[in-house]
Amino acid sequence: MDKSRPSRKQHYRLFGCADLAFVVVASGMIGLCPRTVASISLSHSSALKIGQRVWQNECNGTVSGLTSWNQGEDFASLGIGHFIWYPKGRRGPFEESFPKVVSFISSRGAKLPAVLLDAGAGNACPWNSRAEFVRAQHSVEMNQLRRFLADTIDLQAEFLVARLEAALPKMLAEAAPTDRLNVQQQIERLTKTPQGCYALVDYVNFKGEGVLHSERYQGQGWGLLQVLEAMHGNSEAEAADEFARAATAVLTRRVHNSPPERHESQWLTGWLRRVNSYNGG
Repeated sequence: MDKSRPSRKQHYRLFGCADLAFVVVASGMIGLCPRTVASISLSHSSALKIGQRVWQNECNGTVSGLTSWNQGEDFASLGIGHFIWYPKGRRGPFEESFPKVVSFISSRGAKLPAVLLDAGAGNACPWNSRAEFVRAQHSVEMNQLRRFLADTIDLQAEFLVARLEAALPKMLAEAAPTDRLNVQQQIERLTKTPQGCYALVDYVNFKGEGVLHSERYQGQGWGLLQVLEAMHGNSEAEAADEFARAATAVLTRRVHNSPPERHESQWLTGWLRRVNSYNGG
């Protein structure tokens, strides 16, 4: 059961100048695209390979890990990216992504299990607490959900790549005008190597885009934008290593700024182990 079943062949173009030109027109940010931005293509196999690494990072590559609800959290974490799903009437500071994943997968023609069809009207998690979720681990609904997630690994990987592509204009719009060119340059550095592509896809799923003000402590964020802003090098060969160092600094700052009652220091070692996997060496 712990094997994905890829079924589609597709290429994914990321970060072409067409995307940046749209941002210039839509937001009036003159000078946002001062030069042609190199575009890259990810083959289906490359995108799936990144998706499988994300699955390993989040779930240890297991099918059982595709349906989780961590202690101390108010939401379920589902799929290879541990996409957040809140119960009805519950919301938190973190962006909810699982309903978007379900919509994306459904649009690609995949059949949804009954538990997702039943939850579809409100897009709410049908389990209202972690205790309910744990008790339902061997229920028909949970087994159907787990099987669905195991059978759509390739589509979840495609969603991760699409999410990264959609993040670019958001990050450039949120960045200070004086930082936009550097952010763009750092993205270009990273997209020119497989390890850099993996780092971008994994981190934006892991810690978000960095554009939501609700996802900040003491005014400082920890998303992809903040990591890119902390980078200033120009060597393609060293881009992934610099990204890992910048992510380490950003996540350490997050823990330092976090509310004491969240006890985020307990997670830092695991977070840093994950970002160390971005190193290009």
